[in-house]
Amino acid sequence: MSQSISLKPNPPAAATSDSRSNRSSVNTPPRLQDFDVIGDDRALVEAMEAFGAGHRIAEASVLGRALGSADLLEAGFAANEHPPVHQPYDRSGRRVDRIRFDPSWHHILGLAVEHGVAGRVWADADSAAQVARAAKFIGVTQIEAGVGCPLAMTYACVPALRLTPTVAERWEGLVTSGVYDSRSLPIEQKRGALIGMALTEKQGGSDLSINTTTAVPDGQDGWYRVTGEKWFVSAVHSDGMFVLAHTPEGMTCLLVPRRLEDGSDNGWTLDRLKDKLGNRSNPTAEVRFDSSAAQLVGEPGHGVRAIMSMIGGTRQDCVLGSTAVMRTGTIEAIHWASHRSAFGRPLAEQPAMTGVLADLALESEAATWAALRLARATQEASDGDRTAMAFRRLAAPVLKFWVCKRAPIHAVEALECQGGYGFVEESRLPRNYREAPLMSVWEGSGNVQVLDVLRAMRSEPEAIVAFFDELDLAAGENRRLDTAVLQLREMVAGGVDEARARELTGRMARCLQASLLVRFAPSFIADAYCAAKLEDGGGVLGTLPYGIDAHAIVARHGIAR
Repeated sequence: MSQSISLKPNPPAAATSDSRSNRSSVNTPPRLQDFDVIGDDRALVEAMEAFGAGHRIAEASVLGRALGSADLLEAGFAANEHPPVHQPYDRSGRRVDRIRFDPSWHHILGLAVEHGVAGRVWADADSAAQVARAAKFIGVTQIEAGVGCPLAMTYACVPALRLTPTVAERWEGLVTSGVYDSRSLPIEQKRGALIGMALTEKQGGSDLSINTTTAVPDGQDGWYRVTGEKWFVSAVHSDGMFVLAHTPEGMTCLLVPRRLEDGSDNGWTLDRLKDKLGNRSNPTAEVRFDSSAAQLVGEPGHGVRAIMSMIGGTRQDCVLGSTAVMRTGTIEAIHWASHRSAFGRPLAEQPAMTGVLADLALESEAATWAALRLARATQEASDGDRTAMAFRRLAAPVLKFWVCKRAPIHAVEALECQGGYGFVEESRLPRNYREAPLMSVWEGSGNVQVLDVLRAMRSEPEAIVAFFDELDLAAGENRRLDTAVLQLREMVAGGVDEARARELTGRMARCLQASLLVRFAPSFIADAYCAAKLEDGGGVLGTLPYGIDAHAIVARHGIAR
């Protein structure tokens, strides 16, 4: 429609505060803040209860209320608006390779470490410690995903540390202390430590056989000297780095401390920080090791096996991080649509939008239940339960593939619910959008995960038995689920090659999520998920089958404001 434009000057406005400004709060939703990121998430709370962590909900809510405060939400913005800076030299010209952070980074990371989201869980004797920690991780990474990387690696490193008693004796107490100590000092002078990984080299990612980093024994029992370049090293400020290097025995895992006992540098040189798509508050660098002292982890020549004991944990945290992306998108989209009107009524009450919001909520809830079930399996496996070990062997790559693949699709749709506002940095959703692909790339891409699923099915038959035993716990409760599980069994029995590995893994993930919802979630959630996700793979978000109570689903997932 054309619009006439007057070229006459406007008459002077009356001198009132309203007329002097062209800004108005009419139909502009208030910021979502001052809520309990954990305790207000009904699916997360119910999953904590179902998997044995009900007695830790009050504790988790203390963290959740801090995270949802205006102060912490603003810190998340600040950490991204003021990313870390590499300071190669001090004022005297001495090489120091320091990383300078905005105070917001330390504020968020310190809060998370002190609430047990890093390594402290391994010193927690509670039978649901892993489940409680997983819920907290989902909460923290909704505020700022960048801190998830050091938290995940420091959490996941403990099983690897324990492969060598002398390494565990030196590092485990600091990693599990629950103390955030950001000082760049020898570990002998610290109260807490962060640990990372330096694996990726320029010429190869998942193909570690073509790495060129080498290590030679230095004469001390269990100690080597590492030389080489690593192309993508995150949380580069960590106190120690796991490194894979070629030794006379083959590919070997070593732990390289940042500082030597006398406080001197241990041969680390940072060439530059990476300018990444997302995760901008987390410093990722190109690093050179020059005859750096390093301690053997595991057995010489079996480095991949050693580092996989750590990567199993970081892959789990990618699932948790993707779950956090979905939860952030869901609550922000519902909040916006509930407070924004068009054509005379709130967006959330208009059928097309209600369907989208409900579908976002279904994906978020399914991811939440699956993520905490995986954490429960981690707890049971660490306690020696062989069935849990077998289940986790398949569930981890299945969920790493599926949940991390769904997160970017989810983030796009959630952002669109906010329209133009969702595309500007004042919203939390542009940052959420940039974070969404990250967990699918890190710790093994989608293809790496589905090939791992095939490998486990072929070499560890007890894993597929445990996986189907888990699905059978919901047998007879939902017709669509029973049919989907039967079809999955037939597919597995017929044999699956690499070309269909993604299809297989996606089916496995949806059956697992559906079975958990059928067993534990309200029936209107479980029935809706089974109707929407089991037959067509999820389809386009917002295309829920007719008859689903979308309003009830949205109401369950919104934050009352």
